[in-house]
Amino acid sequence: MLSRTADHLFWMSRYTERAENTARMLNVSYETSLLPQSAAVAQVGWQGILSISELLPSYQALYGDVTPQAVMEFMVKDPDNPSSIVSCLRAARENARAVRGTLTTEVWETQNQTWLELNRLLREGAFERDPGAFFEWVKFRSHLSRGVTVGTMLMDEALYFMRLGTFLERSDNTARLVDVKFHALESDFFGVASAKDQELDFYHWSAILRSVSGFEIYRKVYRDVIKPERVAELLMLRADMPRSLHASMNEVVSNLRLVSEDGQGETLRHAGRLRADLQFGRIDEILATGLHAFLTQFLDRVNNLGGRISREFLVPAGA
Repeated sequence: MLSRTADHLFWMSRYTERAENTARMLNVSYETSLLPQSAAVAQVGWQGILSISELLPSYQALYGDVTPQAVMEFMVKDPDNPSSIVSCLRAARENARAVRGTLTTEVWETQNQTWLELNRLLREGAFERDPGAFFEWVKFRSHLSRGVTVGTMLMDEALYFMRLGTFLERSDNTARLVDVKFHALESDFFGVASAKDQELDFYHWSAILRSVSGFEIYRKVYRDVIKPERVAELLMLRADMPRSLHASMNEVVSNLRLVSEDGQGETLRHAGRLRADLQFGRIDEILATGLHAFLTQFLDRVNNLGGRISREFLVPAGA
């Protein structure tokens, strides 16, 4: 496969996944903002969304103070924000158009229809009328895109590069989510909380789980009250949790092996080592040595892995 074609397929999937992840985070923050809470707590929540995407300086340069309306406007409709839903879905569609001949008709039409319908919804004010319904629509279109891809594409390198993009993006986003949400409350992990604090904690951790469709999964796996260390374990180390770091890296390694000529190489070795740290890691050891440090290192290694994939398989930067 031509590296330029692989590059478009890889980034088409990454941008689609990024749009879904942004919608998930915004939806949880929007729903949480409807609960009784102090202005300071609400401010931390909205600021966290910008921190996850490393967009706080860009946002402040445009809007100044962090407000719910401005954050949602910036993360949904701003065409100059590369991580906004509009920018991600536009980029996904443009990458799909560049390799139209490689995609099945169903995959192309799904990407194209998503972009056309997004513009219609925004023109008609659907986002302002019901943000929750709009975010659910973005998630549904991402689910549809993945389903159509797996259901209609030939199982060859084109599909493998698309899957690679999806799960590399997912691992990066889940790590950022866990890092930002947990780092803000790390000092309270094992403290003695009042009944009111415990109630607020329940909504906080429930919101984090819902942002990755993990609330029902948590109940099924642990059958217990929601505890921070178990939330961390579920989102990082459980291979059977679809959006966990471990599950995502399993997919990255599997698809890397399929596109590697000999099933070896430095890029695959780096991915394998990253996966092994999750496969054999223990949450109590990670918490003891520092969750923030572990996730910061993980993000650095994922970014390094993305760079290696680009250099080995895709179009080099500046090409």
